[in-house]
Amino acid sequence: MPTSYQSPMRRDKPADGSKSQSVTVQEQNPTVANLLAVKGGSVFSIKPNETLGRAVEELRDRHVGALVVTDDTGALAGILSERDIVRKLADTPGQTLPQRVGDVMTQNVITCGPSEPLVSVLKRMTDGRFRHMPVVENETLIGMVTIGDVINHRLTQLEHEALHLKQLITG
Repeated sequence: MPTSYQSPMRRDKPADGSKSQSVTVQEQNPTVANLLAVKGGSVFSIKPNETLGRAVEELRDRHVGALVVTDDTGALAGILSERDIVRKLADTPGQTLPQRVGDVMTQNVITCGPSEPLVSVLKRMTDGRFRHMPVVENETLIGMVTIGDVINHRLTQLEHEALHLKQLITG
């Protein structure tokens, strides 16, 4: 028997009820809404009639990799990523920046909803080979998640789980 353990004695007071040593995990199945609650719902957008030169300036100034393209009503019309611009640069060298965003953007945008599990969003992004996904609720754009956001959220969750386990083990 280890020397640090001492069995209870008759004169010891009984403990006040039992205590569970289960690990409390903050989010068992995190959703897009959980991520947006931490990250915020900021979305940077551009209009389809703007030039790629203007889009490149926005990407640089905002430190983002994609812009949501919205029409005059604010509805989602497409998405323009750095990847879209690079492909156009390869196709039209020296003539790319004056072109319109609407001619280069990805029109068929894959979106997610706030109640969607992050695991399924990550799988869709990985399978589709894209890194940005607009979040839409009731046909209204409410945020944007990136593959980096999803991975960072999961890593933070794992750190919390590891801390709780460590606290459980060490008492």
